[in-house]
Amino acid sequence: MTTVLIADDQPMQRFGFRMLLESQDDMTVVGEASNGTEAIRLVDRHHPDVVLMDIRMPGLDGIEATRRIVAAGDRTRILIVTTFDLDEYAYDGLRAGASGFLVKDAQPEELLAGIRAVASGDAVVAPSLTRRLLDAYIHHLPASSATADPEPEDPRLVALTEREREILTVIGRGWTNTEIAERLHLAESTVKTHVGRILAKTGARDRVQAVILAYDTQLVAPA
Repeated sequence: MTTVLIADDQPMQRFGFRMLLESQDDMTVVGEASNGTEAIRLVDRHHPDVVLMDIRMPGLDGIEATRRIVAAGDRTRILIVTTFDLDEYAYDGLRAGASGFLVKDAQPEELLAGIRAVASGDAVVAPSLTRRLLDAYIHHLPASSATADPEPEDPRLVALTEREREILTVIGRGWTNTEIAERLHLAESTVKTHVGRILAKTGARDRVQAVILAYDTQLVAPA
């Protein structure tokens, strides 16, 4: 059973999410929050598998709430659900540690699939959309990351093999596992193994965070 917390300042939006989720045999809603402060408190109480996190909320917004939940080391994963597919805050939310990004006009089956994916440790954001977000908001990176010379010995990369570094680079370029397998002449199962090792060695929570890591360490430059 996947446990979900809904964080949104609109009561009707929370009601709609709850009705959808509770129609599923494998999901249950453990609480609702109308702002980031409530979300943090309820995560600490219930430790849900997934939080559906709105960005714009009164008081503590969804980005800061995401940052604090992730920093606390809780196993809970955050799925940002916002109004626009290139919301100006979405990139910051992903950098804060969210595991995915969906828009509120997504089809119900997309939202349900996204929750299940995030709960299982996968990323929800499609590689192409991830690239659009990062390319559009690359100016949010600290100046040292955006302008300094590359640092090949970044501590997050030191443990990677050359093949793993190569695969992290193309993940950052938006390649899917299938594309990586075809273009690098590898079995897709081998690619999945490499991706898992990359996440474990770098401490990235999921594929979205791996893409951000590729940008932060300048393995990939903005288009």
